[in-house]
Amino acid sequence: MESLILRNYRDTDATAVSALFRDVYGDHYVQTDVYLPCLISQNHADKRWHSLVAVEGERIRGHATLYRQTENSHDAELALSAVHPDTRGQNIATRLGEQLLTHAQALGCRSVSIKQVTHHPYTQRMAMHLGFHNTGLLPDYVRSPFGCKKPESIVLGVRAIDGYQRPLPEQVWPASCRPFMERLTTVFGSGANVPRWRGASVQVEQHGHRHEMLLEKLDPELLNQLRTLPRHWLISIRLQLSRHFAVDLHSLNAIGFAFTGLAPAQDNRGGWLALFHRGYSARKLALHCPHIRSLHDQVQRQIAGRDLTPV
Repeated sequence: MESLILRNYRDTDATAVSALFRDVYGDHYVQTDVYLPCLISQNHADKRWHSLVAVEGERIRGHATLYRQTENSHDAELALSAVHPDTRGQNIATRLGEQLLTHAQALGCRSVSIKQVTHHPYTQRMAMHLGFHNTGLLPDYVRSPFGCKKPESIVLGVRAIDGYQRPLPEQVWPASCRPFMERLTTVFGSGANVPRWRGASVQVEQHGHRHEMLLEKLDPELLNQLRTLPRHWLISIRLQLSRHFAVDLHSLNAIGFAFTGLAPAQDNRGGWLALFHRGYSARKLALHCPHIRSLHDQVQRQIAGRDLTPV
């Protein structure tokens, strides 16, 4: 058997990387770019992807990348992980991740995030081994990469690079989420300042059946408009985390939105976004992290109309 080595992605690897994703995921992978070698090449040329591959002889058997929205972004995502079924059990994904986290420091990244599937616990275990701290849950986030009818829910993890701090705003957290938020404060610190907002105060995009909103702040008029949106819509809100969080939580809970944790703000903003969701299905998930499992259980109680915990 030929030895397996890890090396940097080369321009000539695009076709083999695309074939690897087809071998692993068939036609179900959620990122269309991997099915077009020309886009794989373009993403690397634009320095948005920084990939490593695992090679056995001349065959590419594993792949992972650091994804950045722009070349100068201080935030990256450890993503596009694929390992050929014939070579599983060798910790290839973990080894690729370890080297890419070292590369993130060389790129000047301040933090790296990871999206972990809940169809099985393996990527969640890998993220924990790599030092990621789980900060949120993204329910019914993307179509299943495993060919299931139900969409895939995602656990979001974050790891600081080289001791960079991303503090949460100081405050007394609401009782319903206090243990969860105090744990994140212990990990990422707390501070008095909220980073300056960049861009429009209300931004909306549609991703499949999900309506995704990025909000600087809530005001009574915006809250009333959110209340009138169709109840069957899957709506995901990312709201700047501020010292008004307790009021925001109460207001959004009152119109049917459940709190599902935090996500790091991107585009070099720093700071955090509070995650709220409405319109997704009640379901069981394979959750490895006890903190995310507790958060998910609370959300499920809220969906069922049985959560009487005061906020």
